[in-house]
Amino acid sequence: MKNYYVLFVLLALFMSCKDMDKNTEDESQMKDEPALEGAWELVSFLNYDADGVADTINSSNDYKQMKMYSQSKIMWSRLRTGDSLDWFGVGDYTFEDGILTEVLDYGSKAMNNRIKDNSHFQFEIEITDTTFTQIEVDSLGHRIYAETYRRIE
Repeated sequence: MKNYYVLFVLLALFMSCKDMDKNTEDESQMKDEPALEGAWELVSFLNYDADGVADTINSSNDYKQMKMYSQSKIMWSRLRTGDSLDWFGVGDYTFEDGILTEVLDYGSKAMNNRIKDNSHFQFEIEITDTTFTQIEVDSLGHRIYAETYRRIE
């Protein structure tokens, strides 16, 4: 009976070590992928046509935008000095398989008018450790517009 007890303990120990190795591998794979968590500043806009990028418009002191991502929350704000409207939005997000989905709960008055019609915003994402580009696509999957951000924190 004593031999069965020792065998059971050794088997349990072996299985727990194997699970620990698996968890360590999963965590290291996740760390290799760039994450959205942090603060990001708008660098430029891209407009697409049938041939690809049609033009690039750089951000300026007259047009600024920031996005901040926590583990599951998004908040963004926009400053357009020539615009009397405030622009910001707050909500949840998911980022999986190169797709960013933002679901806004509320925002500025102008944004709340958009949220009434649609609170879900989905983008293709191209991301590195220091930059990301969120790309809006039409119903046929054609790229129409993009924003490029650089990590500031």
